[in-house]
Parts: sequence; structure tokens; C-alpha cells
Amino acid sequence: MIYVVDGLNADLHGELLDGMFRLRARVFEGRLGWDVEVRDGRERDVFDSIDPAYIISVNDAGRVVGCMRLLQTTGPHMLSDVFSSILDGEPPLRSPTVWEATRFCVDTRELGAGRSRNSVSYVTSEIMIAAFEYGMAAGITDAVAVMDPIMDRVMRRSGNGPYGYLGSAKPMGKVVALAGLMDCSQERIDRIREFSGIRHDVCQPERTDIAA
Repeated sequence: MIYVVDGLNADLHGELLDGMFRLRARVFEGRLGWDVEVRDGRERDVFDSIDPAYIISVNDAGRVVGCMRLLQTTGPHMLSDVFSSILDGEPPLRSPTVWEATRFCVDTRELGAGRSRNSVSYVTSEIMIAAFEYGMAAGITDAVAVMDPIMDRVMRRSGNGPYGYLGSAKPMGKVVALAGLMDCSQERIDRIREFSGIRHDVCQPERTDIAA
């Protein structure tokens, strides 16, 4: 199940956000070896303080098993301020209709293979569907995402691959990072739903009894 947390409801989801920051620490520092700031087992950066939106996946036990962060490109964002080397000297995208999607991760300790409800593939698809539906409702036309080649291949297999790339791939921790462009469209959402078999509304009603 997916929860969208932004500046309007973040105060209702403190434990949910805490679980997300803990997951990010395990993935980005522990598994991927990125140079990120982790304090008390939680990974946060300066972009978490400028009212991003979060797409957060929670399993049936109420634990955070996946997440993504959405930032406007009109202000500070990771591709312009952290990953600018990817752009090979070109200026970053800045548009009110383009969002940046970063900090995507899933909990491979909790999720298995295949396409079942508790699989990496299913949770990835749910997060992507929710992100694009949320973006379309906000008038967003495109998204730029910093990802590694493995994630790029996963997205292509699910019908959600980038339609283009910015700059060139660069080493980042234990992996290589590249910036892909994706249209925020109903056609893309339909392709992801067809691949995953997800037909239901992925975003859940508001509740506050979420375990971290």
C-alpha cells in the first residue's frame, strides 16, 4: 500500500517518515556505499528540508518497504546541486512542469523475487504508479530521475524506461549513476499496470497508526 506524504500531511506521518529515513540509510549507505549523511541510523539531506513529496510503500505489517522523493526542479535539487557532473557542463533542467525523482529504494530484506504482492517488482511498480498519478494531478509533464544501470534495466522491462537521458553516466559510490527522462502520462501508467497486473487504486486513505 502507498502513502503520499507532503507538506500538507507530513505532521500526521512522523513514524512513517522515520521508517523511510531508516530504510534509506540501510540502502544508500549500507548496500550501495553512497557518500550520504547518516545520523542515528537515518539518512537525510538538505533536500528533505524543502518540502518534497514522498511516495512511501508500506507492507501488510505496517513497515516501510520502499520509497521515492519528488522535488521541484525550479529550486535546489540533486541533479543541479549534487550530481551535476552527470550533465557534462550542460545547465540543469528547470521547469515548473518537471519534477526530479530521487532516493528511490526498496527493502530487499523484506521483499522477495517474482511478482507477488511482497516482491521487489510489485512494490517498485506500485511506487511508480503512485508517483506518476500524483504528478499528473499536479500538472507535471515530465520527471527526471537519477538511477543506476540496474534500475534502468528494471524500468525498461516494466514498460517504464526513460525516453531519453541527460549527460552521461558517472561513478557514484559502488554503482554508476545516470539521469533518465520520463513522461508523466496515462500511457506510461497503463504500461506499468499492464506489466504488474495492478488494477486497484494504489494510494491508501489517510491513517496514523503506521509502524516504522
